[in-house]
Amino acid sequence: MNNEQSFFEYLQNSPPIIELVWLMISIFLLSIFISIIYLKYLRSHLRNNERIRGTYQMKYELNLITYLYSGNEDQEISPQQQIIINKLKKDLSDPFKRSIIVLTLLKLKNEISGELDESIQKLYFQTGLINFAISKLRSKKWYVVAKGVRELTQFHIKEVHDEVITLINHPKNEVRKEMQLYLVNLFSFKGLDFLDLLQTPLSEWDQIQLLEVLQRFDDQQVFDIKPWLKSSNDTVVIFALKLADIYIQFQAKEDLIELLAHKNEKIRIELLNVLGNLNIIVAKSIVMSNFSECSQEEQIAFFKMMEKMPESDDEPFLLEYIHHENFEIKLSALKNLKMINSSTFNIHKHLGTDPDFIRIVEFLEHN
Repeated sequence: MNNEQSFFEYLQNSPPIIELVWLMISIFLLSIFISIIYLKYLRSHLRNNERIRGTYQMKYELNLITYLYSGNEDQEISPQQQIIINKLKKDLSDPFKRSIIVLTLLKLKNEISGELDESIQKLYFQTGLINFAISKLRSKKWYVVAKGVRELTQFHIKEVHDEVITLINHPKNEVRKEMQLYLVNLFSFKGLDFLDLLQTPLSEWDQIQLLEVLQRFDDQQVFDIKPWLKSSNDTVVIFALKLADIYIQFQAKEDLIELLAHKNEKIRIELLNVLGNLNIIVAKSIVMSNFSECSQEEQIAFFKMMEKMPESDDEPFLLEYIHHENFEIKLSALKNLKMINSSTFNIHKHLGTDPDFIRIVEFLEHN
């Protein structure tokens, strides 16, 4: 008691700054105490939720397995299956239970195939889960919309194509990405038709994801990229160029050549790489005719294109650039020259005094 009185007397006689420090310390200690209590409550709550989730998941797994194996050929839905459908419908009104049902269905869907997989898809319709997913598409919250589209993709629901395609130019990239993946996952190359309508940018990451999905399909069907090469959306044009490269779209040769006059430098640089890979030789003379007007990045890309389709007729052009100030252009010009005419290369290799020129020649002679 005396200690407490002494402490309070000490505070009363202390300068204001000391009182403030002790007040701050008290508040800090109180906040730590409250935080510890809250964290303990939160941990207990989460553990309790996990236990409840585990219990429901086991229950739904049992119901779903029973549903899958209780069908008969005489009826589309057996009485036992109908009982399970009714039970699941009753629980769908609870968002917590509904989320567990969806996760359990997806888990089973990933573990089975064939007729059983089709049965799960039918159950998705029969329980009315499809309606909850469609309602998410109309939400004002973008993350709810994205989640709804992802769920429809996971359950392979093609019937909602017209509703999903309306999200094509959604302001949020996350929603557009899910919409694009839905179309390509479910409709393969036909799903790329959304490119005809796309007004928003198609990011580099989005393009990579779409290409990864397309390469999973065994049926590498022929498709027409020409409309996308003429798109007013530059990112669609760039994606079309990648498709032309990967799927060897030589039939689009004339449209590709037209892009040499495109206003976007990035497109022209990507195009030169594609033209080289497709071995469209006629493009070389077109670029050479106005080479001086090209940016240095384009010039470098053009020389790399020439490396892919060397011709003896290129020699006069190459000789003009073997002493170019840019290292990459100089390297490529000498490399090309050596490929098409080693005799001319051997003559000119002694005519350069520039240190970079000498290093390049030494490198090419040993490689």
